[in-house]
Amino acid sequence: MTTVISRTGFIQSKVGGLPRPFWVLFGGTFVNRLGTMVEPFIGIYLTQARGVSLATTGLVMTMFGVGSLLSQPVAGWLADRLGRRITLTGGMVATAVTMVALGYTTSVPGLVAGMFVLGIVVDAYRPASQAIVADLVPPEDRPRAFGLLFWAINLGFSVAMVAGGWLARSGFTVLFWVDAVTCLIFGLLVWRAIPETRPAREDALPGRFADVLRDRLMLVFVLGNLAYSLVYLQGYTTLPLAMTGQGLPASAYGMAMAVNGLLIVVVQPLTNAWLARFDSSKVLASGFALVGVGFAVTSLASSAAGHAAAVAVWTLGEVLTAGIPGAIVATLAPPHLRGRYSGLYGLSWSAGTLLAPLVGTRLLADAPGLMWPLFGALGLLAAAGQLLIGRAIRRRPSPSRKE
Repeated sequence: MTTVISRTGFIQSKVGGLPRPFWVLFGGTFVNRLGTMVEPFIGIYLTQARGVSLATTGLVMTMFGVGSLLSQPVAGWLADRLGRRITLTGGMVATAVTMVALGYTTSVPGLVAGMFVLGIVVDAYRPASQAIVADLVPPEDRPRAFGLLFWAINLGFSVAMVAGGWLARSGFTVLFWVDAVTCLIFGLLVWRAIPETRPAREDALPGRFADVLRDRLMLVFVLGNLAYSLVYLQGYTTLPLAMTGQGLPASAYGMAMAVNGLLIVVVQPLTNAWLARFDSSKVLASGFALVGVGFAVTSLASSAAGHAAAVAVWTLGEVLTAGIPGAIVATLAPPHLRGRYSGLYGLSWSAGTLLAPLVGTRLLADAPGLMWPLFGALGLLAAAGQLLIGRAIRRRPSPSRKE
């Protein structure tokens, strides 16, 4: 009997106390990530299935990045202006339509336009999703809630990577259809099972993006996350190039990144509730620092096992950061501006996605010996900045107390 009670208490500490609409969002997010098969394979699709040159493929991917830069601020504005539910559902429906259209597009102008639109709509759900969690979940449970969403995203994506590679053998078009269907399922779940959580119009204060930009604390936080993203995203941009440059096969990179997925799926849910007990800024700074150390250690790796060990180090740092930024953004944002604040935070990731390969590949070409120590130092700098603003974040009155 004691064993049963202790197991129940353990599970309750991990997933208990969160409202039903959150679990609908969790389930929809997981399903959506299960279908994320187009983005990881888009380069292969363009060059192999459509016969596009490498230079043109770069242009197409750049247009995707430009669309992503526009996506987050626009989606954040829509989440505050029109509502969380319609923004998330609309983004999912638009993504599904764009996916199907791209799957049958053969002309280069069509591919460029389609990828630009996809960049705008594919992650338009993120500000609305973060705002829903902030609206529904009390401050003390937000790190745990955002951490669970992080876990759902990574678990679904890990499955999608394996399934996508297998399904691609029968033709890339099926990947576009699977992605489209899972987007529609996510949108339908939200529309049918999650009530609108945006503050009522009569209670909501007028707000503009300029109000977000006047929040210096938020701006410093976003800049720190941009610095972190430049470090973290090297794992998906420059690291495979550096490993193959050492004469390692592509499978070595796959093995190293499998360590990333495995550790997140296993370790993150076990530590999520425990980490939520500590100060968010200190936990986030520790994560930034550990990611920086992990990439600095990469400079010592020359074998598949060595790179896997370095990936393990920065993955543990990634686990520390799971869910924490969303909780901090929710603390900083007034309820009527939660979508816009989340959009600005998302913009730091979009900018990082554009800049990380440019910075990383230039350093790999011009200063390969300094590259990983420099990224390690940037991670430590981001950690130091987060510690410096930690006290100001703790002193910020929680907007939820005024609701």
